[in-house]
Amino acid sequence: MASLSVLLFGCLVILAATNNLAMVEGMKEFKVGGTEGWREPPQNNTSMYNDWAMRKRFHIGDSLVFKYKNDSVLVVDKFSYYHCNTSNPILALNNGNSTIMLDRPGPFYFMSGDPIHCRNGQRLLVEVMSQHPIHHSPPSVASPPESGSISPALSPLSSSGAFATATMFSPMVIAFVAAVVVPA
Repeated sequence: MASLSVLLFGCLVILAATNNLAMVEGMKEFKVGGTEGWREPPQNNTSMYNDWAMRKRFHIGDSLVFKYKNDSVLVVDKFSYYHCNTSNPILALNNGNSTIMLDRPGPFYFMSGDPIHCRNGQRLLVEVMSQHPIHHSPPSVASPPESGSISPALSPLSSSGAFATATMFSPMVIAFVAAVVVPA
């Protein structure tokens, strides 16, 4: 019986580790401004960075890479962002190659440390969604029952959906199995 518990425990540890690796692989690194980098936008293109951000999906764990010369990146609050106020940044970076981890859901506000550049559009609002989803195959669609026959309802979860449910609870299961396997 103990060997079965040890085997089950080992399988659950591997399952939990596999789930964590899938989450890490989903993290993305975005180079702000693409090949142009972080710079003052051309005239009449003040929405350049926000247009760029609206075409992306940012999740917790993703990071933004700012590459720039003779400038800086400020992480600011909403008021400072909309008023190009550089006096009280949350974070100021000026090394020319700055990476910022998106560590929570919600809005992040960035702007140039030069207020004139900010007023000319060198600012960025990023809306961060929750964790990266684990992609699974879609559930199979059940055929309607033949007329006059009654059959039990089919589960809407595919086998991969059951796996996702198991992995979400794996830390609790591991703790339970560890408590059973390791005598007090």
